[in-house]
Amino acid sequence: MLDVDAGELLEDRRLLVDNDGRIEAILRAEEPGPATGARLELDLSGLTVLPGLIDCHTHLIGEHEFGGVPAIDQTSEQELAAGVRHAATTLRAGFTTVRDVGTYRALLDVQLREAIENGKIEGPRMQCAGGFITKPSGAGEVTGLPGVNVPAEMRRGVVRSPTDVRRAVNEFVDGGAGMIKTLSTGAVLTQGTNVDEVELGADMVEAAVDEAAKRGVHVATHSHGSAGIKVAIRAGVRSIEHGSLLDDEGLELLIRHGTWLVADVYDGDWIDEVGRANGWPAATLAKNTRTTQAQRDGVAKAIRSRVRLAFGTDAGVFPHGMNAIQFGYLVRLGMTPLAAIRSATLEAAELMGWSSEVGALEPGRFADFVAVDGDPTADVELLRRPVVVAKGGLVVRDERAGQATAAGA
Repeated sequence: MLDVDAGELLEDRRLLVDNDGRIEAILRAEEPGPATGARLELDLSGLTVLPGLIDCHTHLIGEHEFGGVPAIDQTSEQELAAGVRHAATTLRAGFTTVRDVGTYRALLDVQLREAIENGKIEGPRMQCAGGFITKPSGAGEVTGLPGVNVPAEMRRGVVRSPTDVRRAVNEFVDGGAGMIKTLSTGAVLTQGTNVDEVELGADMVEAAVDEAAKRGVHVATHSHGSAGIKVAIRAGVRSIEHGSLLDDEGLELLIRHGTWLVADVYDGDWIDEVGRANGWPAATLAKNTRTTQAQRDGVAKAIRSRVRLAFGTDAGVFPHGMNAIQFGYLVRLGMTPLAAIRSATLEAAELMGWSSEVGALEPGRFADFVAVDGDPTADVELLRRPVVVAKGGLVVRDERAGQATAAGA
């Protein structure tokens, strides 16, 4: 078992799970467990067990955002059905928790989360943004479709003033959001937007942070350009998403404020390959080329500077279930395999405010775990091939035949 906090591999352990799906105890193999009645046992001999993985930047709702234009011709039911498929795929890939950072159709992510929590469908634990807070025709808007009437439910977070921002924060939280997503610069995929432009100024982001704090939630801010990154950090956001054009001043601000960086360092390759093959707009591909290597250079600096980095992939730009491909990218940028794993366990849980629930295998936390064939602290690519995945002690993936479907081993 990998103790992600201590960074140690502990041999011959038994993980006891209570009826609520939480870890009751962690024992040496020879230690007797408490006499609490019959348990199903899962023998994971020969495998390495680590906490369930966390992706802090996903978009489960709807189909992939090809070319930067969401499929507004789909119904809410169709988009939610796609989310059901993506949730199951994500969970079986070993990501037992996600922070889902926005959907064009407001609050569909909350509906998906509720269906998972009620046991109607299979999926990860979700912290949801409810929608995007964005300026008109900004990074979180539906653009690139001239003359098309965009449905009102896809414009719930469009704001023009700090008062609008506060209204949107409360509307999303009242609807069940557990975090807030603002977009402070233009986006790579949103057509007609400029990654350098500051789309939400300090007064707007400060209003979001202040109102969110009143409601007990945090703010994640999409920021590519260096100016927007610095505006958002100074405004008090909890995390910078993407951070593509991070400069030295922004790096220093991340460190000084303790702000997390959530950087999707894989999906630029996906956009370039698929976008060129499918004839995506030249402006989109140019923005992607400009930001991809710059982002990786900035993340390498952030790793060396010990910036707080939480794992987030932007899954939904690329197919769900491929999330773990990013671990190898982080290692190539300078992280140790253990640090990369911590970014998707301990650090991710702390960013979300869920450290008492997930992020480590400890008594009292949920029995969410992944088992791999080998040592992931030596070969992080093993995380792309989980053998067993369990959420709350219930096995959702087992590549070996004839195993039990609940954990008590």
